[in-house]
Amino acid sequence: MNHPIEHWINGRAVPGTSGRTLPVLNPATGRERARVALAAPADVDAAVAAAAAAFESWSESSLARRAQVLFAFRELLARHEEELARIISAEHGKTVADARGEIVRGREVVEFACGLGDVLRGGFSDQVSRGVDVHGFRQPLGVVAGITPFNFPVMVPLWMHPIAIATGNTFVLKPSERDPSAANVVADLYRQAGLPDGVFNVVHGDKEAVDALLTHDDVAAVSFVGSTPVAEYVHATAVAHGKRVQALGGAKNHAVVLPDADLEFAADHITAGAYGSAGERCMAVSVAVAVGGSAGGLVEVLARKAREVKVGPGDAPGTEMGPLITHAARQRVEGAVATAAAQGATVVVDGRGPKVGDAHPECADGFFTGPCLLDHVTAEMDAYKDELFGPVLAVVRVDTLDEAIALINANPYGNGTALFTDSGAAAREFQRRVHVGMIGVNVPVPVPMSYYSFGGWKDSLIGDSPVHGPEGIRFYTRPKVVTTRWPRRAAAPAAAGFTFPTSH
Repeated sequence: MNHPIEHWINGRAVPGTSGRTLPVLNPATGRERARVALAAPADVDAAVAAAAAAFESWSESSLARRAQVLFAFRELLARHEEELARIISAEHGKTVADARGEIVRGREVVEFACGLGDVLRGGFSDQVSRGVDVHGFRQPLGVVAGITPFNFPVMVPLWMHPIAIATGNTFVLKPSERDPSAANVVADLYRQAGLPDGVFNVVHGDKEAVDALLTHDDVAAVSFVGSTPVAEYVHATAVAHGKRVQALGGAKNHAVVLPDADLEFAADHITAGAYGSAGERCMAVSVAVAVGGSAGGLVEVLARKAREVKVGPGDAPGTEMGPLITHAARQRVEGAVATAAAQGATVVVDGRGPKVGDAHPECADGFFTGPCLLDHVTAEMDAYKDELFGPVLAVVRVDTLDEAIALINANPYGNGTALFTDSGAAAREFQRRVHVGMIGVNVPVPVPMSYYSFGGWKDSLIGDSPVHGPEGIRFYTRPKVVTTRWPRRAAAPAAAGFTFPTSH
């Protein structure tokens, strides 16, 4: 199954002008399954031009028409869920079941956007002054772009484009070149849903395509999810070119376990949060903070559960964790475990070099590494400081909840965190004091529902614009306020004055 993956511009697939391509690999086998076209600036220009032309009519379309398209798109996403899930699994490596969950959570944002008639409703104030009324409403920005990561090739773009399109904008998506196929399937589903040509476009590519979008005069806003260094670059470059920017960066998510917690329950959920999708989630649990007497028992249960995780190809029955996205990612993660041991951490479970090829010969060259559990990790160690983005869980031991909160607050990232406890008082104190944007209480991966916004604090969010939910509506629109007077001709005209107007 080796096929070309082309751009999607103005309602159809196009090969592009650069002539450059990149192999798309199946991480479970290490083999090439397709080649993706890499956009030149001319291809980005074509996509933006198509979007700009489509904006003229789409921005004037009725709310009913937009909702009709989004409802149809939502149904098509549900109908093609299995197809999309298998494409994601083949190019990313995550299990098919995990990919289905990604699609469902992304579809929830479409459902939120289907209610655009309510969320776009403006405000009206009668008689703010004698014979004067004020009303406000929001309008779309124009052409907006999304630059999205490999780890959620469907869900993260769905955090962006349904809301952008619902609010009257047109969209250019630059997905990850590592798993690009799903973006084209989504584009065709929009076509089937009745979305006019040019409203949703896809350009595949690398930094050349990214820079072309960040600096393009006709792109009004950019949404980005990825690592913190790249988020900083995207934010600085796009802002310097007069654009609005959403830029979500990296994470180091802590799960705190208090002595009163049910250790089996906590360990079960932390294990799933740490090793699900091979740890390649921005909301993955990468640090377990064992408080007081919970440490020994927690590590024992975590070790047992880590050894029980079934590693294999994502489309194989019973697989719980698939491969990492690339050979380089596997090398980076396995090197981090070796460095942790050299720096004094205890490698309780060493998942490096799993023998996946024994049960699945076609996977002998896949990018697999198994769950790794480190104990006695300190804040000075690389395993704690670095965003490893792999199946490595580090256990840090502290004596009190105060120490746990101080540890989290001293970390440069502030994306997600969790607390496992039976104490409501401890939970309330924790959620008020931690400097983190998304918090779970006995929930390891606290991804908000679509009607709340997703975004962290500190180095996990560059700038101040989270994605989806109410913040997404605000990001993709700008307000207008209209002050109105309708004087009656037969009456004496209102006197004009040279002083600043006041209400009376």
